[in-house]
Amino acid sequence: MSISRRTLLLSSAAGAAGATTLWPLAASAAPHRGPLRADPFTLGVASGDPEPDGFVLWTRLATDPLAEDGLGGMPDRTIPVTWELAADERFRRVVRRGVTAARPASAHAVHVELHGLLPGREYFYRFHAERYTSPVGRTRTTPPPWVLGGSLAMSFVSCSQYEHGYFTAYRRLAEDEPELILHLGDYQYEYQAGVYVAATGNPRDHQGPETVTLANYRQRHAQYKADPDLQAAHAVAPWAVVFDDHEIENNWADEVPEQPDPTFLARRAAAFQAYYENMPLRRTSIPRGIDMQLYRRLRWGRLANFHMLDTRQFRDDQGCGDGYKDCPAAIDPARSITGAEQEAWLLDGFHRSTARWDILGQQVFFGQRDNNAGPQKVLSMDSWDGYQASRQRITQGWVDAHVRNPVVLTGDVHAHWADELKLDYDDPTSKTVGTELVCSSITSTGDGADVPSGTHPWAAWNPHLKFYNNQRGYVRTRITPDSLTADFVVLPYVSTAGAPAHTRASFVIEDRVPGLHQVADNPTPGATLRSKSTEDLGAATVRQETERP
Repeated sequence: MSISRRTLLLSSAAGAAGATTLWPLAASAAPHRGPLRADPFTLGVASGDPEPDGFVLWTRLATDPLAEDGLGGMPDRTIPVTWELAADERFRRVVRRGVTAARPASAHAVHVELHGLLPGREYFYRFHAERYTSPVGRTRTTPPPWVLGGSLAMSFVSCSQYEHGYFTAYRRLAEDEPELILHLGDYQYEYQAGVYVAATGNPRDHQGPETVTLANYRQRHAQYKADPDLQAAHAVAPWAVVFDDHEIENNWADEVPEQPDPTFLARRAAAFQAYYENMPLRRTSIPRGIDMQLYRRLRWGRLANFHMLDTRQFRDDQGCGDGYKDCPAAIDPARSITGAEQEAWLLDGFHRSTARWDILGQQVFFGQRDNNAGPQKVLSMDSWDGYQASRQRITQGWVDAHVRNPVVLTGDVHAHWADELKLDYDDPTSKTVGTELVCSSITSTGDGADVPSGTHPWAAWNPHLKFYNNQRGYVRTRITPDSLTADFVVLPYVSTAGAPAHTRASFVIEDRVPGLHQVADNPTPGATLRSKSTEDLGAATVRQETERP
């Protein structure tokens, strides 16, 4: 069954666990303990981390999402929230129903973790609080672990800077009706309004100061969640999320902030609490102070394993002051971007895998990107290039484990890329041992521009870099036992709302054949979203893009 446009994208509604508060909160501007005075479902609904027998259902109550105290204008009391799960979008066949508590200590966030459902099934859900009913969401369980299955429609996204544009790409993604969505970081940004400005200006502003306190982060998450296009994407399918840097602050590394800050650990704890409160995560991810268990594995039957990584919380500090550098620290074998425990967990997962596809959902560029044409390498210290021994151990790990089809999915860099992964990037003729697909941003850095050639200038001396485009968008994939098809979807602009979308390029990765096979190219902006294929290569003068330092 396909959820209708009216129910999913246009309807505003018919009709749990929280962590300990870590920051003192200002009193609400209008505290009250009486009945709710307005619709509390202004932040939408979401689901996530599906398994064969269940998933997480999420909502957060907020009658005034932008309230400065971060509490969403809610009364200072626990509110019972009824949830319903049905086999049909009209809720004629309700299969589960229950009541949970939305508490002030968790900013009235609700996490319902369900088990005992049928595998490989589509479900619909909604919430009720007093006389109000939430929008309807669609979700699903994964196939049984022994089933290879037919196909999976999965899309992945990253980097949605609210100020830099409208979230139309989320709306276009929702219209695709995928079965699973991965968000690979920079879900929200920490900056005060006007600090981070896109080249063509910011069409809208952040509310509140730079996010530092728990109240700040809660308010910022609420501003993003109140966006109707983002709500549509959350409601259409279950998500699996990981954070990158801007969910706390730019380019942080473990306990080291970008700039000296004696309050950074308190800030990190506040950011983690707000992140959990606002995401459809399982209780295993409830933060404990400055620690949060985010890396985890999602299995889609025997078709695919999704190894969701955390490349921020356990990394060594970036070498040589960050940025693009020729830095000796980049080749230090003692340095890691994942930490030893997560690395061992990942390598063990490779050896235990029986999946057709092993997919890493992670944050920063994995393959080598040398931005210097000469003999001296100049590399990004914030990416895996800054942790080359760590990358080598993991790449060698999937080779040694005979992983059938390793694919790395990446966000962070605000542009579409596709590249082939090597054990030896210095030898262009060396064997390709994996594939990386990099999604552009939803909005970050503003409108961007098409690259007619589909080639970045660096590809001249990095021949494993096969595709590049500097427009905003997302990547849509179709995964089958025989192939993984990736469509690089782009929007011509994000500075105003409602842009059309088209597939700029399509690649196929064939079973047991690592590397990229181009199947279509469509640089025509007028093509529609449903035109499903596209790509191109050539030469162009492209300004070097890097994420905001």
